[in-house]
Amino acid sequence: MFWSNSSLRLVVGVTQERKMDGWQIGKTLSVRKWHAAFTHHGSLHIASVLNRIQSGGVHPAIRGEVWEFLLGCFDPESTFDDRDHIRQARRIQYARWKEQCKHMDPHVGSGKIITAPIITEDGVPIKDPLVLLEAATPDQQASPITTKNGDEANQSSANRLTDKQTIEWKLTLHQIGLDVLRTDRSMVFYEKKENLSKLWDILAVYAWIDKEVGYCQGMSDLCSPMIVLLNDEADAFWCFERLMRRLRGNFRCTQQSVGVENQLQHLASIIQVLDPKLHDHLETLGGGDYLFAFRMFMVLFRRELSFGDSLYLWEMMWALEYDPDMFSTYEESGPATDRSAQGYKPRVKSTRQFGKYERANMKSATNGVDGPVPISVFLVASVLKENSQKLLQEARGLDDIIRILNNVNGNLDAKKACAGALKLHAKYLRKSFVVWKR
Repeated sequence: MFWSNSSLRLVVGVTQERKMDGWQIGKTLSVRKWHAAFTHHGSLHIASVLNRIQSGGVHPAIRGEVWEFLLGCFDPESTFDDRDHIRQARRIQYARWKEQCKHMDPHVGSGKIITAPIITEDGVPIKDPLVLLEAATPDQQASPITTKNGDEANQSSANRLTDKQTIEWKLTLHQIGLDVLRTDRSMVFYEKKENLSKLWDILAVYAWIDKEVGYCQGMSDLCSPMIVLLNDEADAFWCFERLMRRLRGNFRCTQQSVGVENQLQHLASIIQVLDPKLHDHLETLGGGDYLFAFRMFMVLFRRELSFGDSLYLWEMMWALEYDPDMFSTYEESGPATDRSAQGYKPRVKSTRQFGKYERANMKSATNGVDGPVPISVFLVASVLKENSQKLLQEARGLDDIIRILNNVNGNLDAKKACAGALKLHAKYLRKSFVVWKR
């Protein structure tokens, strides 16, 4: 794996941060342990890897390649040759999608980021001079845009788009640009415009291939680490696409409900069982819908943790939830969907190949119609439990709840939160079983 200077600085910074926070470096998945986990053909002994990640995260130098397995980009039983073939096929596919997007809008792949609308909701190109200057490609900037006989209205009408999906996609491009410019801007990595452009291109392509969800605010926070860790744009795209398999339901909103509603309902049920006094207090204050936890679910604690700590938390979560059939299920169902393949029967695996959280769910048979409750729900529950006394004593309204939880920002201990989530999960399963028996 080749590292840029900015990536190396990030690696050093995250490593120093671990030492300062007192993390147990000896329990981290090291470069040596990672390489030793492969057979000479390239198959990965995933069980030993999961144990390391669950207890201490991943060494920054191998984080990108480890994530590709944790997110289901590759099957642990695949060989080196298998993965090379898959990687090349995916890079070709991404290039095709990107070319499709570039054909619809030439700013894709140009190194330019759009931050102003370039089209109306009716499909008419916007002719505002400031918008044209900002969104123009270098060739367009060199020659001013003119219209024959000055008849701009007629030209706009002639250029009007009629395809609804294309219009909806082009309407999102400036919002992606605005969000990209606000994402992780304190990082040296994003001082290079080419890295910002890479993030914009990936999100623009994803918005096109996942037409049901498109682009929503918060996706740039989820995609940014992929750009930092994986040098190849296509590889970063596929890691993000796999992450969205888990999370796209959070971004699927209707007039009747928000995407994270199921998780918010699960959170309410968990707190009601484990801390009924806190639940009643939150309900009294008008927070019984738990919408104050919305952001934690949408961007997976990116606001509550430093960049390095959020990556550490993510990989621990994914290791705890790991399912070795993930790759096969995703490949069968096709890109940009969270639906499992119809008729697909997973292969029988040793339980040691599953993450600790997933094993507990399998043992208790708690997976419902929508699948198991994500560990992120128990992570949020652990944050609420940790601040239970403060919420009970100081919160007198929704503003107080938000203020108290905002104080968590930058102070959340990732490892402690994961340990707390596992304890709450076990306790919740025990209490739920007792209620069910009654």
